[in-house]
Formats: sequence, C-alpha cells, structure tokens
Amino acid sequence: MSKPPEGAVAGDRPADAAGPEDPMRTRAASRYDHVRLSHGSGGKLTLELIEDLFVAVFSNEPLRELTDAAILENPGGRIAFATDSHTVKPAFFPGGDIGRLAVAGTINDLAVMGATPLYMTSAFLLEEGYPMDDLERIVRSMRATADEAGVKIVAGDTKVLERGHGDGVFINTTGIGFLADDVQMGVAHVRPGDLVLVNGTLGDHGIAVMSRREGLDLAVDLESDVAPLNGLIEAVRLVAPNVRFMRDVTRGGLAAVANEVVHRQTFGLRVFDVAVPIDDVVDQYSEMLGIDPLLAANEGKVMIIVPPEEAEAALGAMKAHPLGREAAIIGDIVRKPEGIALVETAYGSHRVLEMPIEEQLPRIC
Repeated sequence: MSKPPEGAVAGDRPADAAGPEDPMRTRAASRYDHVRLSHGSGGKLTLELIEDLFVAVFSNEPLRELTDAAILENPGGRIAFATDSHTVKPAFFPGGDIGRLAVAGTINDLAVMGATPLYMTSAFLLEEGYPMDDLERIVRSMRATADEAGVKIVAGDTKVLERGHGDGVFINTTGIGFLADDVQMGVAHVRPGDLVLVNGTLGDHGIAVMSRREGLDLAVDLESDVAPLNGLIEAVRLVAPNVRFMRDVTRGGLAAVANEVVHRQTFGLRVFDVAVPIDDVVDQYSEMLGIDPLLAANEGKVMIIVPPEEAEAALGAMKAHPLGREAAIIGDIVRKPEGIALVETAYGSHRVLEMPIEEQLPRIC
C-alpha cells in the first residue's frame, strides 16, 4: 500500500488510490479528498492548490505570473486587477477590524505591483442575526481606510446566510489600479547582490489578533499593523526607480514571501536574523505560543528588493514615512544555494527558512 502524502488526515487518500485517471483531474485536486485548513494558510499547500488546480484549469498568461495582482493590457494603458477575501476572527482586534483589513489588503496587493490604486468593490456575506451596529462600524472603517489611501469603493454585493452558517461576516474586496508603462518589476528582475528591505516590525498582526482571540493579557498594548501601504510604496519608488520586486508580507509571513521569490529560481535569498525588526512583545509571546515570528501574518508590511546602489535611498524614504520608521535592510540575494531561502545567525551559522505548510494562526486575515 502506498504511503499517504505528508500532512494527510483521516479520510484523505493518496492520488494513486483515486481510481481511474481523469485527464482533467489535476494533481492538487487528487492529492487530498477534502480541502484542508492549511490550503488557506499562504504556505506550501496554498501554492500547490493555486498552481496545480486554479492556474492549471483557468490557464492564462496573467494568472500564470502568480503575482498579487494581474497586469492587464487595455487601449487606455495597463491596469492592475486584484481580489481578496477576508475571514478574520475576531472581526474587531487591537489596531483594526475586518473592514480596515479588507480595504488595506487589496490596496496593498495593487501597490506592490507598482500600480496606483483607484477603485474598489466590496461584497459581504452576512450571517442572519449579525448586529447592525457592528456592521455599520465595519462599513465606516472601510470608508475611512479607503479615504486614507485615496481610493473609492464604487460597487458591491450583499448576501445573507441562515443563522449558524456564516460565522458573522466575511468580506471580499476587488481593486483596480493604473500602471505606468515604464513600471517593470517582478522576480525575473531580481539579481544576486540585490538587497532586501522591510518597512518595520514583523508579526504584529498575527500576535495581536491571536492575543484577542485567546484572551491573552499582554504586558503592553500590541496592535495590528494593518494599513494601506500605497503612500509609502510611492515614496520608495520615487527615490529607487529600479525596484526589482515588492510583495506585502501577509499570510505565511516573511518565510512565505522569501520562498516565493526563490521558487524555481537560479538564486537564493539570505535573511540576517539580527537585522529583522521584531517587537519584544511579539518575540516573547511567539516563544510562549510556539510560533515563529518569521511565519506570523502581517497586514502593513512590505518586503522590497532593490539594487544595492538604491538601498540607502529606499531605506531613507521608508524611515521618513509614518509606516516605515522601523524599516531595515534584512538580507540579500545570493548565488548559492539556488532556490532556497536561508536565515543567517550572528554566529554565521545558517538554517533553511522553510515555506510554511500547516496553518500556525488560522482565520487571521
């Protein structure tokens, strides 16, 4: 009998037990009989599901790029198009709520493509009995976040599910932004010697949400970093016009983004652990909860890769912005080992920064 795939649960069956081969059935669809929580974690199983099912079946060039937003050509110029769904629990957490998260998340997906976000839609799945006061609070938060970013919410949809079938509120947002013809970024532009920056402390969102969910009494107030980053990103691009790559650091944390950069590439990525900004409270409670802060979710952080001659200018632009005061250069692109992300310690030792597989913090964004 064949061995079940890594991470299998009761009831799952390996691909070779699925019966006669269907040419339209993808490897991801046949790996598990049921969707697992880890398929939504932003880690290895998420990537497999996207590549081997959605990309394989929907098959088109913009989708195959696997970027945060699709870049589409149209007669009036290039546009960036992104969509995201949000299921965070609890809906209100220190520093934000599901409404601010929904708007900021889609804006950031557009901004890291080098686009100027302009318009959004919002769709709500509401559970019967959800408090109207809470819904109004969420909607007003969405409006305030959109105003902060200079974006308009111009269309939407609402569905109500029977009591007990919706867990309160889920929100989908879709955004459109315009992209200048001279903007060229992506993994294909990354080169050995390039430097890696982040705009501040990592893991704040994940630990803030988990602390509220689990009723932890933190020694100091820790708030989510959720925020629209288009203003900060624009400031960086003004002084660093040759930015190679940008990605907002969300599910799966820095580990997920670092591994996305080196996936199937002829270079690696090195992170200097002493250079990574992590709040003392996040560090303390990550250790207590058994969570690696490099895998914890963020909602107001971006990883930017720039050529070395533009790194100091990019860092200065970040630090001058309210959302980048704790920015740092945290690593570089290396020739070897190819296709691997590493963490280098202060003593010069290395460990592989693994792509997350299982969900550390479910329902976090």
